[in-house]
Parts: sequence; structure tokens; C-alpha cells
Amino acid sequence: MSYKNVPTATALGLLLLSHGAYAQQPAGANTLDAAPMERVQITGSRINLKQEQLSGVGPVTVIDAETIQRSGAVSIETLLQRLPASAGTAGNQSSAYWTSNGYGTTQVNLRGLGIDRTLVLLNGRRVVAGGTGANSSVDLNMIPVAMIERVEVLKDGASAIYGADAVAGVVNIITKKAIDGVEMSVRYGKTERGDGDEQSADLVWGTRGERSSLMASLNYSESGEVNLASRAPCALFEDGGQLVCSGSSSTIGGRARLADGRRVNFNQELGGNPRGFETYSAAKHGYNSNPLLNAVNPIKRVGFTAFGNARLSDSVDLFTELMFTNRKSEQLATPGTIGANRPVNIAASHPTNPTGQNLVLERRRVAEVGPRNFFQETNTFRIASGLKGEINDKWDWSASVNWGRNTGVDGMTNIMNLDRVDATLDAANCGKTPTSAPCGNYLGYGNLTPAVLDYIHFDTRDHGGNDQKSFNASVSGELFNMPAGAVGFASGFEYRREKGWRDPDSLIVSGAANTNRQDPIAGEYSAREVFAELSIPLLAKLPLVQSLNLNTAARYSDYSLFGAKSTYKAGLDWQVIPALKIRANRSTAFRVPTVPELFGGVSEGNLTTTDPCNNWNTQDPNSNIYKNCQASRVPVGFRQFGPSILTTGGGNVNLEPEDADTFTVGAVWMPSKAITVTLDYFNIEIDNAIQTVPGSTKLAVCYNSPGLAHIFCGPSSFTREPATGEINFLSSQPANAAQQRVSGIDLSAMYDFRAFGWNMALTGDVSRLSRYDVTPFPGGDTIEYAGKITGGRGSYAEWRGAAGLTAANGPWSGSYNIQYIGSADDINAAPADIGARAPSVAYHNASVKYAFSKAITLSFGVDNLFDKAPPFIQSWTDGNTDTMTYDLLGRRWHVRAGYRF
Repeated sequence: MSYKNVPTATALGLLLLSHGAYAQQPAGANTLDAAPMERVQITGSRINLKQEQLSGVGPVTVIDAETIQRSGAVSIETLLQRLPASAGTAGNQSSAYWTSNGYGTTQVNLRGLGIDRTLVLLNGRRVVAGGTGANSSVDLNMIPVAMIERVEVLKDGASAIYGADAVAGVVNIITKKAIDGVEMSVRYGKTERGDGDEQSADLVWGTRGERSSLMASLNYSESGEVNLASRAPCALFEDGGQLVCSGSSSTIGGRARLADGRRVNFNQELGGNPRGFETYSAAKHGYNSNPLLNAVNPIKRVGFTAFGNARLSDSVDLFTELMFTNRKSEQLATPGTIGANRPVNIAASHPTNPTGQNLVLERRRVAEVGPRNFFQETNTFRIASGLKGEINDKWDWSASVNWGRNTGVDGMTNIMNLDRVDATLDAANCGKTPTSAPCGNYLGYGNLTPAVLDYIHFDTRDHGGNDQKSFNASVSGELFNMPAGAVGFASGFEYRREKGWRDPDSLIVSGAANTNRQDPIAGEYSAREVFAELSIPLLAKLPLVQSLNLNTAARYSDYSLFGAKSTYKAGLDWQVIPALKIRANRSTAFRVPTVPELFGGVSEGNLTTTDPCNNWNTQDPNSNIYKNCQASRVPVGFRQFGPSILTTGGGNVNLEPEDADTFTVGAVWMPSKAITVTLDYFNIEIDNAIQTVPGSTKLAVCYNSPGLAHIFCGPSSFTREPATGEINFLSSQPANAAQQRVSGIDLSAMYDFRAFGWNMALTGDVSRLSRYDVTPFPGGDTIEYAGKITGGRGSYAEWRGAAGLTAANGPWSGSYNIQYIGSADDINAAPADIGARAPSVAYHNASVKYAFSKAITLSFGVDNLFDKAPPFIQSWTDGNTDTMTYDLLGRRWHVRAGYRF
């Protein structure tokens, strides 16, 4: 394992000593407290035993309710995405590329292995996927932060315990169980520039009796937009060693290729010559998209939750959980373009053609109609109900049903019907009768009449959803006693059915709309599973062996589409001395393809992509890029027209399940009740991994391979237009890659102390990603993501950290937190390019809280305290940076008031 960034590690260590991470608790942090032991179940095990016997099940980070409240977060994904164990991309309000059909969703991505390899549970049970149809991950928007007691993040494979999808780990969100009285809170926040306002209100009511309890809440939150141009006035590209504004090649006047090979652009000035044209110039004619895009998109959520518990007898309880969330979200988009999805050929004889030559209108942005707006409305419902009880003082059982359903409607305004565009260009028939199409002139800005604009534009409307039904039954307890202690056991049965569907607008399906073409999606599968888990105390009360436990689990799964699969987990939990624990786990995991991965059909979209042959003749003549672009007959002086390339995506019915093998080993050191240090090594190996390799990465790997020998250079990956050298086909459909390897180290520390009359806690959490390798096919070259920014998949910085200092004294309390993201190289950029390497970044957040009484509290916080600007990235996703990793908003504040009675 390489430690080439040791100075970075040293600096981060000093940072931890000086400030610490926001409040997170390593598992086992309180195992030496003198509090009486009780029967509990923690994330990573189904066995209900004493807490001291389960503290070593694996590396667990806990985010408690107080931490969530201090952060001012209106959605839990804000804190989850700041965890050092998070990497890559996951949905949030400032991420341009959310999950397919998942605009507006928020997610978590542990280890950067993908949102669908992180299992999200609510009170230990699964949650239906969220979005606008056929989605593959939970929408964290549906879980109100006011109802969260804590979040347990298990950073270990757990398929044997929880079933498929727990490859990278498990996020278990634990809600409050019961309260007496009413709790109300309101929150408001803004950026320093006066935009991006956030407001929320929560009302929680609860009552408890001798044999029952009931708790309900109403939750509302709304976030305003932040225009992208306010943070990034224009798109930046490197030219002659300097960063310059460079607009999109989809121009408002229209860019065309003439029969003689010349490229021209038509008039772009209102009141200018309606038949004017000139040689195309990217600097002069490029379109600045940023004013018509958002850095943060608006979202509104309204939710209702209810939790009830009733004691039916002295040993049997009935419990019910009910949740409903309505989400409305929007995204601003630039005016639509013709020519991108379907060629527009205009003959020399056409009355609108002033050039005297046949031409192909390559791109024409119809800016006369104004911007597009994407919109979504989703309704997510979940009910879980069951019975639980005790057989005796050593055994308990539970049985429950869980039904979740998500339905959504989404659409886009100001979309063009390309069939109608063709009709307006049919000079022989347009405008002849009152019912015929009006004649359109697309060669020059301002030439389109209101009648044409109204005729060709329409609004799309899509429908879709997800449905999950499951039944769970389990029993847990102590089998018998051994000299070292009781043998714990848990076993159970689970049945689950997953269903997803999506029906795009008919014009999107036909390809007539000037937007990403999509096929309808419909699919479902079911699983029947049985599992068993043992906790065996091997030794106890010996020199250097205070206790030694063996933890094992096995699961047999039978999937309707893929057949049977078995997984296992085995681990040792060795309490060496009271202050030192060593733990190790080995497990297998698997993930079945999701409904959209399998049945997603074919879709097309313009994605941010870097063409390595851009200006290739200026490269070193001995480089592979120079030789390969020349061999591909890319014209000398070729320049990529705009930052995006039409890319084919969708599903693949030939996908197979992927298998994973996870190994973790670590130690928990507690020299005193005040200090806890944990160190864990993790290694995850995934075979048959389902991968969607971004277009930029495919092209970079191809053109850097000697003699275009890589499989990514084949026609199934991309093709070029012979006359111009432009890429006219690029595929990023998912496929079963041969191997994926991820390894690294997690270090956490917590120190409780008292200073100057204040109770204080200093915490730190550091993750070092030493390896993230993807081998796309057997025998192929390995793509190394560790330490790289990937242009579409997010950042895989080698070092990530979080540190925090919390303090409390009487009515006052507060926290100071730092999120650290280490430096990383752009995987698609040449080393000498500007933005080829992103420097390390640290974001500072602070908050203070004052309790006027037990009933009234007021808190105030500031995020990005020092207004840290995001770094420029050569292959940026939006806003000239990696919006999936870095903060575009700058300094912002929030205030919260709470009242309880």
C-alpha cells in the first residue's frame, strides 16, 4: 500500500488534534461505562444480547439526534454525504447528474461503490426506492429529520445479515419511539448572497400510557433555487494556457455544415440581417448556458408520520409505522436544441437557405421560446406493522409485514416535437391551408414566428413508480451457556417482492421529442430467504483474553430471475484487555441487477464528455493520443464542439448478479472512559460487477492505449463521423465488468473532557482510500480511480476527513466542524492542463445553541464559514467544478427555534 501523500496525512492529523470531526460515535465507544447492560440489537447483527457482547460486530459510525439538530440539515443526506466513508456521486440539490429517473432524490454512496450498493434501512427494515419510476435507491427526502433518533452507518458487507445490496455497508435510520407532549420547531437559512433560502417546520406530538404509545408528526421543508451564473458566470475551458469563457456549440443562430465542408453560423442579433451568416467561431457564437441553469434546484417536501405500540399481553406487543411524503422539485434547463437528436437537412433550394448550398443544421438552440423547466412530483407511502414478543427472559421473536409504494409524475416544458419541426420545413406543404403546419425559418435568431414556436413546442408528462412488499419473521436468544458465556442465536425467514415501472411520454418513446429518448420500463422480481446467525463465546477471563467471541451468519436466497445464492459472514471479536479490542470480519455479498438496470431499455442523452482528440495535433507526436487520433483520421486541428456528447444508456437484460468478498480488521482502544480510538482496514472485491463506465473515461482509456488495442476502442463503444471527426455514437450502457477492488483504512477518535467549566468532546474521522480499481473485462487494463476525479462518477480523493469540537455549559452549547477532501487528479486531463489536479479543500461549519428553558431553544449556525470556493476541474460536471464533491454555494447561515410543551 502506497503512502505517497504522507504530508497530507500529517496535516490532517494535526487538524484532528486541533478541531475534531462532527459528532460521530464509533461502535463500542461506551462499552466500558458502568451503566447496566440491557438486551439490544445494533446494526450489523440480528441477535438481541447484551451490548457488551455485540460491540465488535463491525465498524459502525453513529450520528445522533443532537448532531443532526446542530447541523441545521433539512435532509439527512447532507450529513451522510459529509462522512469520510462517502465518495463518488449521490443525488443532492446541487448535483447535476442524479440517478436515472431520479431528479430531486437524495442518496448516500458508501465507499463510492454506488448508491445501489449501500443498503438503507428504517428501523432495521427495508425502504422502497424513490424517484419517478423504476428507481434503484431510497430517496432520503422521505424521512423527516425531526423524527430521527440516530443514524447507524455500518461500513462493512452485511448481505448475510440483511440480504442483497449491503455490499458497501448499511445505513440504518432509527426513529424516535415515543414522546410525551408536543415538540415544535422552525428553521430558516440563506446564503450570504441572499439566495438559496431554506425553511422548514416540524410538529411532533406524542402520548404514552401504561400499555400503549402513539407518536405522530407533520413535517414541511422548502429550499429555494440558486442560479448557476451567480457562482460560475460562464463555462471555462483552457485555451493557450489560460481559462476563457467558452459557450455551447448549440447556438441561438444555428450552426450548420455546408456541402463544401465549411461550418457557418447564422445571424444571432435581434434586428440583424435575417439572412446573414458567417464562418462559425466558437468564441463569437458560443452560447452561455449558465444563466439558464441552477447551482441548486428548488425542492418542497410535506410529510406525515405516525408510530404506535400497544401491549396486547404481558409478552406480546403490536407495533405500526406509517409514513407518507409528498415531494415537488424542479430543475431549470436551457432552451431546447434541434439537430442533436435528429439530422436537419435543408436543401440549397429551400426558401430559408441563404447559402446556395445544401446544408446540415447541426445545432440550433430555439432560444426564442425561453428556458425549459423539468418538474417532478412524487408520493411515497410506507407502512410496517407486526408483532413482537418474549418467549422467556432469554428469547424473543418478531413478525412483520412491510409495504412501500412510490408513485411519481415528471415532465418538461418547452420541448420540441421534431416531427412538427420537419413539417414546418416542408416548403411544398407548409402554410398552404389553415390546418397545415406554419412555415418555419430556423436559420437565424428571431426568424421563428410565434405561430411556429407554438406549433412545435409541447410539455411532456411521464408516469412511474416503485413497489416493495415484504414479510419478515425471526427469533433470537440464547441457545445454551458455555464456560465463556451464552451462545447467541438468531434465525428467520424473509419474502420480498420488488417492482418498478415507468411510462415516458409517447413522443419521448418514439424519438420525436428533442430530448433523451427512453423506452418504457416494467419489471419485477421476488426473493425468498432464510438466515441464521450465531455468536459463540470461545474464551473468557484469561490473560490477554478478557473475551473471545466468534460471530457467524449465513443466508440462503432464492431469486425468481436469478436462482439461488448463499452468502456467509464470519468474524472474531477479541477483547484483549479492558482497554483494547481487536475485531475481524470476512463476508460474502451479492447484488442482483435493479429493475432499471435490467429493463431500462435504451435511452439517449447529451452528457458532459471530454474528447481526447480535441486539438490532438498539439500533443507530443510520440504520445499514444497523437498516434491514435491520427490513425483514427481525426482531422488536424479538430476541436470538440461543446462539452457534451450524445450518449446511449439505459438497461441491459443480459446482466447477471454480482458477487462481493469483504474483509475488515480493526481495533478499538479505550485507555479511559473519555478516550476511544478505532482503526479499521477494509478490502472489498466485487466480481461480475455491474458497471457503467462514463464516456469520458472510455475515450481516455482507448486513446491512451497503444495502437487502439483496448476493447473500449471498438464500434460497440463509440464511432466517429468520417467527414468531421466528431463522435456520433457513444455507449455507456451497464455491463458485468470482470472485477472491482476497493481498499483503505478508517481511523476514528473521540475524546471527552472538561475545560474551563465546559463539557467538551473532540472527535475525528479519517478515511484513506488506497485502492479503487476497475477491470472492465477479463484480461483488460485496470482503470485506477483512487486519487482521481472521474468526470461523471464524482471524486475518489485518497484522503477524506471530518473533525469536530462540541462544547456545553449550562444553557449554552455549540460545535465547530471541518469536512476535509484531499487533493485529486482529473482522470481525463493531461498533467499540464489547468485544472488537472484539484487541491485539498476544507469546509468549516459552526453552530451555537442557547436554551432559555427546558421548553425553548434557539440555535444559529454558519456553513462554509470561510467562503471556500470550489476548485476548477478540467472535466467539470457543472459550474466548472465537480458539483458532486465540492460546495458551490459559499458561506450560508441558518437559525432554528424549538419549543416543547
